[in-house]
Amino acid sequence: MQVDLEQHLARLGEIFAARGDYLQTLKFLHQTAGSIIVQMAGVPAWTGVTEQLTELANQTSYVEYYRWLSYLLLFTLDLVLCLLACLGLAKRSRCLLASMLCCGVLALLLSWTSLAADAAVAVGASDFCAAPDTFILNVTEGQVRPEVTRYYLFCSQSASSPFQQALTVFQRSLTAMQIQVAGLLQFASPRFPTAEKDLLGIQLLLNSSESSLHQLTALLDCRGLHKDYLDALAGVCYDGLEGLLYLGLFSLLAALAFSIMTCLGPGAWKHCARRDRDYDDIDDDDPFNPQARRIAAHSPSRGQLRSFCSYSSGLGSQGSLHPTQTVSNAPVSEYMNQAALFGGSPRYENVPLIGRGSPPPTYSPSMRATYLSVADEHLRHYGNEFPA
Repeated sequence: MQVDLEQHLARLGEIFAARGDYLQTLKFLHQTAGSIIVQMAGVPAWTGVTEQLTELANQTSYVEYYRWLSYLLLFTLDLVLCLLACLGLAKRSRCLLASMLCCGVLALLLSWTSLAADAAVAVGASDFCAAPDTFILNVTEGQVRPEVTRYYLFCSQSASSPFQQALTVFQRSLTAMQIQVAGLLQFASPRFPTAEKDLLGIQLLLNSSESSLHQLTALLDCRGLHKDYLDALAGVCYDGLEGLLYLGLFSLLAALAFSIMTCLGPGAWKHCARRDRDYDDIDDDDPFNPQARRIAAHSPSRGQLRSFCSYSSGLGSQGSLHPTQTVSNAPVSEYMNQAALFGGSPRYENVPLIGRGSPPPTYSPSMRATYLSVADEHLRHYGNEFPA
């Protein structure tokens, strides 16, 4: 309107300089185009609001991507820690339990942090969803007229569009201009053939403007934007809040689970330590002790380990326990003495446990003291009757 139409009207003014009625028609076209420009200037472009919405959408997409990635890593960490805890308890490994406790404390902190973040976002979203229309009216105040904002927020059938007047003036002005141009084409073209090109150009411009008017009317209609607004509200206030509640529930359960695991960790640690002490309560001189055999194998310079059991004689085994006594090297006589002492049976199996020097394969120091006391009692009771 401001460029192409002005050029066509300027050339037609030179061509129709001798005809005053045609110049009046050109003046009418110029005034009508001016009124159309004034009416269309009142339609807001909303460039600032559009830029803000675009920036908000980009920031939301950026934050959502990293939120999804962080929660995926947190879920994976929780799963790995649970498997590590189960494996450590099954194998009673103190190393795995220590690793689980250290990482469990980190996961506990992350779980409480995610729970706090989810709660904060859920509270903010709940406040927005309680009155979204009021919030948007307050935010857009000073940038968009309130009647325009309400038109798109509510979009009732009874409400009239705030742009209806401008669009109506545009439509009527275009129709009047098209009628005037058609009259000039019909009556002025035969007399001024050079004016036909500019008149056709004006007619083409008016037709394209009418097509743009229909597109603008459809874009300014509230139904499309209102539908997008309702979809956004449903996504934020229903699906978004529900997802935040699920994430908060998971964070709470994970925090409680890791709190329990952290509290039970020292108990499991003590259980594993007690189990190790039970295995360490074995005499180093026990020939059936695997550790003693390993020590003897790695330390050949160490003297021969004294065996608590002797398969040659009962008194020989007692002599190994009491080095100060004289040990007899007569296995046959000792065997016969023992046979006469314990019922006269020549069976070696009837000889008592201490007398025949065959203690259990594994025993504790307390058990050894018991055997020694029993051996001393036998020596005192039968020492005079059966001298060595």
